[in-house]
Amino acid sequence: MTANFHLYVALSGHGFGHLAQVAPVLNAWRRRYPMGRLTVQSALPKTLLRQRIVGEFTVVAGAADFGMVMVDALEAKVAESLAAYRAFHADWAARLAWQELLLRDAAPDGLLADIPYLTLAAAARLEIPALALCSLNWADILAGYGQNEPDLATLRAPMLAAYQSAVAFLQPAPSMPMPELRNTQPIGPIAALGQNQRAVINRQLSLRGDETLVLMGLGGVDMRPSLEQWPTLPGVYWLTPPAWNTARPDMLDWAGLADLSMVDLIRSCDVLFTKPGYGAFTEAACNGVRVLYVARDDWPEEPWLSRWLLEHGNGVKISRQQLATGELQEPLSELLAQPVKPPVTPTGIGEAVDWLEQLINRSYRRR
Repeated sequence: MTANFHLYVALSGHGFGHLAQVAPVLNAWRRRYPMGRLTVQSALPKTLLRQRIVGEFTVVAGAADFGMVMVDALEAKVAESLAAYRAFHADWAARLAWQELLLRDAAPDGLLADIPYLTLAAAARLEIPALALCSLNWADILAGYGQNEPDLATLRAPMLAAYQSAVAFLQPAPSMPMPELRNTQPIGPIAALGQNQRAVINRQLSLRGDETLVLMGLGGVDMRPSLEQWPTLPGVYWLTPPAWNTARPDMLDWAGLADLSMVDLIRSCDVLFTKPGYGAFTEAACNGVRVLYVARDDWPEEPWLSRWLLEHGNGVKISRQQLATGELQEPLSELLAQPVKPPVTPTGIGEAVDWLEQLINRSYRRR
């Protein structure tokens, strides 16, 4: 009866972390329901979606949210973001009609949002059972930046109402608190698990194997440090994105490692160099990899991410000044001296699939 259940997934357009968070759940759901149909609404490139989500699915192009307008991977444009939210909500009726049209055309049995509130609001109007899944919500992120804005409550009201309309708002560990929502359900961490392919990397990049290999991954918002100015650290090699065009013998891009997924690269390196973000932190901790991360103290979710990483994994925070200068010998040595903690089990994947199963049952009871 539920074998061909059609699940519609609305994915935030803010960076890559939302895809990293939801993809392991979708892949596990497909294993449990191999005949289930999947539609993904996202502004991310199809090639990127297909790198993370296995099996066939329909892609609906279109962003239902924007999160925050960013300067780069670390800094938000607060004034521009507030202006964008005011414009978004001034045009709310038209945007809602657009989203409802997409949902009517797709005719799903249920919906999973990570975490566009517009899509949840449309699903509620169309009486489509829906779940929200995320470690944050945009209403609380906005409150973290705009607490002194006179129209903050007005801006947040439709956001909170949409999140509250979901059957449940699943909060995978680590999540920021969401005290104004009454439908939150904590679950365990979510992360994809990779395969250690260090031998392949060593062979393809002509490494000896005793180097400290650091994977550079600052997320889906473009940001390239001034690597040319960084000092050379003995025995340390940096694995960088091909688009960064590094031209140093100790900085190797991963263009020649196209057969390896990002999570395989994480699993295979000694250290992940990144910013505070759900996907980066949980994938590192669940794959047993140390994390060197750049301070992002103004991001409202950051305290809960950092606290969880330091409790369950291995991490050291650096300043933005250290990012600029590359003075990383001391924090990297501190990180490598830490006893490695055992990998965290991503129990939230199965828990989220159980909630999707409840959503399926709820959908069929309505018929």
